[in-house]
Amino acid sequence: MHRRTFIKNTGAAGAVAITAGAGFSFINQNAKNKLPKWKGFNLLDFFSPDPASSRKPTTEEQFKWMSDWGFDFVRIPMAYPAYLKFDRSRNITPEEVYQIDEQAVDRIDKLVTTAHKYNIHVSLNLHRAPGYCVNAGFQEPYNLWTDQKALDAFCFHWNMWAKRYKNVSAKNISFDLLNEPSMREDMNDQHSKRSSVPGAVYRKLAIAASEAIRKENSMHLIIADGNDVGSSVIPEIADLDIGQSCRGYHPGIISHYKAPWAMKDTENVPEPKWPGQVGDQYLSRAMLEKYYKPWIDLVGKGVGVHCGECGCWNKTPHAVFLAWFGDVLDILSSNGIGFSLWEFAGDFGVLDSRRDDVAYEDWHGHKLDRKLLTLMMKY
Repeated sequence: MHRRTFIKNTGAAGAVAITAGAGFSFINQNAKNKLPKWKGFNLLDFFSPDPASSRKPTTEEQFKWMSDWGFDFVRIPMAYPAYLKFDRSRNITPEEVYQIDEQAVDRIDKLVTTAHKYNIHVSLNLHRAPGYCVNAGFQEPYNLWTDQKALDAFCFHWNMWAKRYKNVSAKNISFDLLNEPSMREDMNDQHSKRSSVPGAVYRKLAIAASEAIRKENSMHLIIADGNDVGSSVIPEIADLDIGQSCRGYHPGIISHYKAPWAMKDTENVPEPKWPGQVGDQYLSRAMLEKYYKPWIDLVGKGVGVHCGECGCWNKTPHAVFLAWFGDVLDILSSNGIGFSLWEFAGDFGVLDSRRDDVAYEDWHGHKLDRKLLTLMMKY
């Protein structure tokens, strides 16, 4: 499955957790970041709104590999319809958004439990929430940013997940509220005009969802994705007890080179270089340092920061990808910020990425990108 998002504003092990939740505080061995320097992967088992289109399940053996390689974090981006019961031959109604499929929830719980067996922290994320998703592909019945019914449903879902993991330590689980927020003219057209979520609107959502989550456990750990589809710090919630999640896709000409969901004309784009002149801009580590400065400053202000997604689609030349990604990871890591690759297995992953310029290593029937894995293990 392709990574179906484009970061508009870009052009395109770890620490020891002590307490979390209200007044959460983590001791990070690498920096003053309040969040641990987790590193790991996104798992797309429940990424599709239609279970019939879902990926092959992540296996226990794969969790063992992650753990053996030194990774301690997985983010699970979920589409809420994946765990509902409703008539999928027509558009969902606002009432059906509440119809939880307990068997589907149990399957998600099995994934979480298996991760915990290998001491891997799980970040549950609503990639598609009632009334919003950065991607199209499912007809939302309302708008999360403008309709109270959508916000009520959003809080209902988070309360359900918080209740399910009420007695699980914040060392083991966190709740990533909403994937890559933005305002959009047409909630069901991912190419419609997009803009920042007004700070007051984002704050209202963050407070409402936090209350729904911490109603079950005041120590639950909550993270919010950056504004502008994950790229911008959210100063309006910096005083709240919530971490923030950045992205590792800047610049888009590197991370989403020739990606058809990100570029209208995939045939006439300049070949990426790192560093080097690409089109009308010079790409370099300096541009990354500028891009991440607001996030590094946020850490300095006492807000926990983690990079919930990063990586590169498989059309970017591998050598360019590794050179760029090395700078991304070095900047994040040197400031105590952990990261999570999109994805473990697939076009962005360390396994089965289908690149045509990689000498893959056979790994238990999978094709392993050893150079990418070695780079990630370094940090």
